[in-house]
Amino acid sequence: MSDGLSAEDSFRLQVLLAQDLKAIRIDESTLTLHALTDKGEASIPLSPNCREDKYLRQVRELLSGHALGSPGGYPVFLTRWTRHGQMAGVNLGKLLLTGEPEAVVAVVHSPGLTDELARHAWWTLPTIENARLMLSREAVAQGPMGRVLADFLVEHLPFLQDDHLGIIDTVAVLIYSNAVTPAGLETMWKFGRRSNTHFVAFLEMAAGRLPLPLNAHALHGEIVTLLSGEPHAAAHVLERALSSQGQTFLDAAADVLERPETQEVVSRTLNAIGRYLSSQINLNELATSPGAAWHPHADMLAAAARLACRDDSLIQPIFARSTAIGSLMRRKIEPVLTPLLQDITILRG
Repeated sequence: MSDGLSAEDSFRLQVLLAQDLKAIRIDESTLTLHALTDKGEASIPLSPNCREDKYLRQVRELLSGHALGSPGGYPVFLTRWTRHGQMAGVNLGKLLLTGEPEAVVAVVHSPGLTDELARHAWWTLPTIENARLMLSREAVAQGPMGRVLADFLVEHLPFLQDDHLGIIDTVAVLIYSNAVTPAGLETMWKFGRRSNTHFVAFLEMAAGRLPLPLNAHALHGEIVTLLSGEPHAAAHVLERALSSQGQTFLDAAADVLERPETQEVVSRTLNAIGRYLSSQINLNELATSPGAAWHPHADMLAAAARLACRDDSLIQPIFARSTAIGSLMRRKIEPVLTPLLQDITILRG
């Protein structure tokens, strides 16, 4: 035991470390060490005999020496590796016994993360970023912790507020993990009516299976019949756009593009539009003849063809010269997005 620790703390830590511990965290605000054991949680109130920061460093050095055989504290080289997932050969469970938040993040980033380790890491450091990272691991998403983390992220989505990238990343990992309930998906979708950034990940990752779908376009059945023998790519694009899922997709995309908050939101939405409508068709064929002028719905065919060819190249020349966001950004991109929104209106009717 470290000679720097008070006699009382030294004895208590000796007793604690003799047990089968799963994880340790230190509450610096209350100077309390908490441990997760097979029998539940245990706590030790610390009694510093010097400056608090120095004393806590000594406690962590002791914990690291016991768990990793590193008497100098959590190894600096592991800190450098933490966010790159380069933890091969390291016992991840032992890292959770060091009392170091950075060691917990190392475990969370590791490709070797298991459902059990995720449960221990979550007890130690329950943050939104850690929940996202752990839920992206299949072993965690498909295990009991998957639902725990998914419920937490859905509940805390409203608190991200103006963190638009955080919103997109959170919704994306929830969709990707398949750990969120149908009710949870609907809740996230409804958030989009108050903050349209929530729609972006749905447009990217769940196009064709969006929650709370709208009705198909009134002309959908008629156009499907008219175009049933039409081999051209535009016919397939139009049929997709007028379907129930297509109408839901276009409605959400228009909501985002009418009032986007950041450049990334705009870019990713434009890419999602082109990717969804052009899926499984030949864009070269589409570009050579976007619609038959003789067709009674030629304007809709042309609008669908144009949208299928859209991506963020439409907007990058503007963004390359400006870092504007919010209302200033919207004014700069309005001339570019207005024709695109008009095409969506044609298809939405």
